[in-house]
Amino acid sequence: MSATHPNAVPPFRSRIGRDARSGFPAVPHRYRLHLTPSCPSSLRIAVTHSLLGLRDVLPVTSLPAVPDAPDGGYVALRPLYEAGAHLYPGPALAPVLSDDWTGRIVSTHTPDIVQDLTRRFGGPTGPDLHPHGADAHIESIGRLCDRGINAAAQRAGQAGADVAARDDALATLLRGLGSLERRLTSADHLLGERLTAADVQVWVTLVQLDTVHRWHLDAEAVYRITDHPRLWSYARRLAAHPAFAAHLDLDGIALRHHAHCRGSEAAGAAVRIVDWPPYGGQVLSGGSCACRTAGSLPRAGDGVT
Repeated sequence: MSATHPNAVPPFRSRIGRDARSGFPAVPHRYRLHLTPSCPSSLRIAVTHSLLGLRDVLPVTSLPAVPDAPDGGYVALRPLYEAGAHLYPGPALAPVLSDDWTGRIVSTHTPDIVQDLTRRFGGPTGPDLHPHGADAHIESIGRLCDRGINAAAQRAGQAGADVAARDDALATLLRGLGSLERRLTSADHLLGERLTAADVQVWVTLVQLDTVHRWHLDAEAVYRITDHPRLWSYARRLAAHPAFAAHLDLDGIALRHHAHCRGSEAAGAAVRIVDWPPYGGQVLSGGSCACRTAGSLPRAGDGVT
């Protein structure tokens, strides 16, 4: 799912095509990605870009962890947005796939960008992240990530929400995690033995759950979330892969979250689920959140290994 913002407008959604008739043919060195790995959508694209080995084909411009424009967007991206839509009214958000030849935006829609990187630029020796016939399965897992995990975790940690509503959201979250856990019972990856785009999205979702959402969940909820050993072992295994590890900016994720979050920190903030270091930097824990703090929190164990 692309980055969201209260004032965001519908995304740019052109596609990279097979030839010049598409308007945006798959020409090496023509396009550019603008990413900040502190954003889950950008992280998903960055990992895909590395898995496909596209560094010399499609360059990446890195953006700060925290947006620097007053409206919550990026100053550096404003010219691209305004070139694509005169007097563009919303914030200039990442991720962006731009066309260096025209100075315009091709797309800000993460699923389209991921699919086009794979199908238009992925070489014969790289992983087939969108294998033939798997689109429906990948989209289904994507909906599970968006609705059954991310949205459910946000509702479960919403300060001031009705207890019954939070419990219902937690139940939805646990069902989503349980579904992924079962998929890993007899295979190394979600769609079998090969890594696909579904694995990249689920990994990013799990990183977000551990590094952002748990700050607003109670400790009991987080302990129930940890009770999916195959899933969290899988997350840690992927974190050791160079294409994933290179983009796991835990400090940047923390800065981005704490710069904008106005929720209350809960006891679950002290329960680290995965010991992500040494792959991605240092995990901030216990009392350092810029959210409104609920009180001093006990330190939990070292997390799932």
